[in-house]
Amino acid sequence: MQKTAFIWDLDGTLLDSYEAILSGIEETFAQFAIPYDKGKVREFILKYSVQDLLVQVAEERKLDVEVLNQVRAQSLAEKNAQVVLMPGAREMLAWADQAGIQQFVYTHKGDNALTILRDLGLESYFTEILTSQSGFARKPSPEAANYLIDKYQLNPDNTYYIGDRTLDVEFAQNSGIQSLNFLESTYEGNHRIQALSDISHIFETVR
Repeated sequence: MQKTAFIWDLDGTLLDSYEAILSGIEETFAQFAIPYDKGKVREFILKYSVQDLLVQVAEERKLDVEVLNQVRAQSLAEKNAQVVLMPGAREMLAWADQAGIQQFVYTHKGDNALTILRDLGLESYFTEILTSQSGFARKPSPEAANYLIDKYQLNPDNTYYIGDRTLDVEFAQNSGIQSLNFLESTYEGNHRIQALSDISHIFETVR
């Protein structure tokens, strides 16, 4: 039987980082005198992504999106201490490790993700960590999943992308792999969870 593999998203999945992200966006907007509405910004980035938000704002305000990205990345890096683990994250990573499940990360975060995972003592759980700076097309393109499947000879039927947004389900679907997500979805390969601790129960049921 092919081994199971988990590919983890970070923000909102393993890391409770949205407050730090929103704070970084607020500081970035303030630097460029852009009006900031926390509720609307949160809703937008959950539905789409921070990158999509910055692209839209840059177009509207005739700004360089790369400059916006640099300012935001610097602001966010200064807030690493505000990033904490989602409830049950460390326990699930340890459970999967004990169960012999190979674990990876694919996130839209930059390489600052490596620093955060190292600071939290989680880096050793992952065979490989892919960030926005790894050079792959952004989700929902399957490029990053295809790379991991090919490199590590993963079985798509036993490979799960674990996330918290519709974008993450779409990424799993486009990649032909399974999905574990906090949201309901019409994708038949999606398994809804309400807490990370649900993951071990799902697999105990399967076995």
